[in-house]
Amino acid sequence: MPVADHVYEYAARIVRLTRPDQPESTPYINESVSWGAGPRASIYLIMAAKARAVIKGRYHATIEDLHAVALPVLRHRVMPTFNAEALGIRSDDIVEEVIRVISGSQVQVGAA
Repeated sequence: MPVADHVYEYAARIVRLTRPDQPESTPYINESVSWGAGPRASIYLIMAAKARAVIKGRYHATIEDLHAVALPVLRHRVMPTFNAEALGIRSDDIVEEVIRVISGSQVQVGAA
């Protein structure tokens, strides 16, 4: 199944945003994440997005598919810090914040 380059780039960007102390990281991620998703996470995001697309009757994966599968793919790959856990912040909360942040900058992804 074909996947557009901008969808691949978007998946990689989602994964990079889960990692603390990276240029793309937000203060929330830097304070809340002990360990972010690794490179294989982007591969599994793409695979899950493709599966969702097929289930929905489409022959191509979209950014919407990535958003839909991000939580189940990433929740066990993102480890909150001790302080984040003490505040009740879970991996799900972190992944949802990453999707919220990246959705706000979606126009920039794949542009140029």
